[in-house]
Amino acid sequence: MELLGLHHVSILTGKAEKNYEFYTKILGMRLVKKTVNQDNTESYHLFYADAEGTPGTEVTFFDIPHLGQTHRGTSDISTVSLRVKNSDSLLFWKERFNQFGVQHDEIQKRANRDTLAFKDFEGTRLILVADNGEKGVRAGTPWKKVDIPLEHAIIGLGPVTLIVAIAEPTIGVLTEVMGFRFVGSYPSLEGDHPDLLIYATGEGGSGAEVHIETRPDLPKVRLGRGGVHHVAFRVPNEEEYDQWAKRLKEHRLPNSGKVERYYFKALYFREPNGILFELSTDTPGFATDEPKETMGEKLALPPFLEPKRNEIEEKLRPLILK
Repeated sequence: MELLGLHHVSILTGKAEKNYEFYTKILGMRLVKKTVNQDNTESYHLFYADAEGTPGTEVTFFDIPHLGQTHRGTSDISTVSLRVKNSDSLLFWKERFNQFGVQHDEIQKRANRDTLAFKDFEGTRLILVADNGEKGVRAGTPWKKVDIPLEHAIIGLGPVTLIVAIAEPTIGVLTEVMGFRFVGSYPSLEGDHPDLLIYATGEGGSGAEVHIETRPDLPKVRLGRGGVHHVAFRVPNEEEYDQWAKRLKEHRLPNSGKVERYYFKALYFREPNGILFELSTDTPGFATDEPKETMGEKLALPPFLEPKRNEIEEKLRPLILK
């Protein structure tokens, strides 16, 4: 029983329309599912991914208008990485960010990979990371966009970085419960702070890594727009999902119990520093209720919400995505 890598990350936005414009028009990702937050059906939930909606390529957003700004600190998923094919792609993206006025850093080495850090319009901290033929979890299928060559397109999730005050409890859950292994470290690029620690699962590589940054000097995060709500890890099938539910119980980790999301099954729990983790199945996927060719074009509701469609649509604000 082994987690395959990253499944998705979920982020908070206050402006779904502008969010759609940034992630599809500028970053060239595909909107593969337009649905609602199943825990609050008056809020939209948007899923961006590769051309196929492949697990491990998904960045999702909860739309909460008028949400306050995130105040950065510990107990936080501080950065989300997105994979590109090689270092030449970073040069393409640096020029594109200049063209669109996207705030970005210079190309720098992180964990012995070429990377380009940038922010979206709400301050979400993102990093492009170049694969450069590295072995590990396979990348996704790039989505065709006229002004982004396929060889430079975003092809999946890269490492997420966790900022914690004390690393050992988080490391304990990653290694003793979730089966991650220590694979290395690298210096902080933000001053004289401890090296970041790298933990990997499955086949490894950037699509299967968690990086831990220890910052006891910071206050605790206050999540708002631009903040990462949770990170999910890939469970290959329902059989192993059942085993993970038992494993969390055996380790006496408080958790959500089994949650049916229709497009995947989920388990939620907080690691000791308070960061929300999710274990999600690869199956059945986003093409369950829509043809793959037209995913994301209409409001999709899982079968258990479909009888309430009229009521849900009446309470949702109009959302025009062009």
